[in-house]
Amino acid sequence: MNPLIVLAVAVIAFATALFTTPYVRKLALNVGMLDATGERRMHDQPKPRIGGIAVYLGFALALFAALGYLIKTGQFANPRHVSEGLANLHDMIGLIFGGTLILMVGIWDDVMGMAPRSKLLAQAIVAAISMLYGFVVPPYFTNPLHPHGPPIYFPHHFEWFTVVLTLVWYLGMMNAINFIDGLDGLLSGLTVISAASLISIDLMRGHTEIALILAALAGGALGFLRYNWNPAKIILGDSGALFIGYVFATVSIIGASKTAFAISLLVPLVVLALPVLDTAAAIVRRTRAGKKIYEADRGHFHHQLIFRFGLNVRQAVLLIYAVCIALGLVALLLTSGYVPLHFA
Repeated sequence: MNPLIVLAVAVIAFATALFTTPYVRKLALNVGMLDATGERRMHDQPKPRIGGIAVYLGFALALFAALGYLIKTGQFANPRHVSEGLANLHDMIGLIFGGTLILMVGIWDDVMGMAPRSKLLAQAIVAAISMLYGFVVPPYFTNPLHPHGPPIYFPHHFEWFTVVLTLVWYLGMMNAINFIDGLDGLLSGLTVISAASLISIDLMRGHTEIALILAALAGGALGFLRYNWNPAKIILGDSGALFIGYVFATVSIIGASKTAFAISLLVPLVVLALPVLDTAAAIVRRTRAGKKIYEADRGHFHHQLIFRFGLNVRQAVLLIYAVCIALGLVALLLTSGYVPLHFA
């Protein structure tokens, strides 16, 4: 697959999201889909909150366009790589299907509101459907003593652990991404930076099909960022945050079936370390305070930058962008072998 297709997909997704976001905003305003102000909110006026639809439209249109072109040109039917091509096609279609399901969950929450337990259950159902489709963490891992040797498989009576790990991975990633979506432009920009880092890594490993998916996500998020930058005219809402988290979780699992188990899950954790650590800190903080872990507060990292260190929204977001860029570079160094660790 020509790597230039990755760039074309990013451009299509960007243009689509840039074009559709004003219409999604108009729809939200006309039907009253607004994120109200409140003690834990960082905006002083209600804002349209179904921006995830625009990101999804850019993502889906770009990937369908790429699939159409690749199938027509025979790049999914190369006689030497038929099984690999069909597997890639299977993964892309499955990811779009799962992404559509989680988008619907997010839209329902944005429009109607969902109890935290109901939303978690809905996320688990989408994760279970994805697992039935085939998105499951492989039942093996790389031997750290012999990184180039055969992988170590879980015993048959422990294979259930991969299902539990996959479920935790999906729920953890979706909610970590959702938790960090607290400032104008924060999550959309973080998505662009993190996806760009992973695209570089996947192209370096020869995983063009995964880079294609991430390019669609990055392009859609970048087009949306034009209207999401502070002061935002529209926000992602749960529809966008859950969708973005689902895509990151799924591409990590797809990568785990193509390379060493350790690096496939470690690299996304490094790139997305900020939302993951922020979520872990929130769970500890709320547990110690005797609160429910899904009870919102203003103790997140991005809140602390504003209320404790006196930064404004733009300064806080730009600082977090810089941290994410640094984490992406660390992940790139780990993958390229400049850091003496063995993952493959």
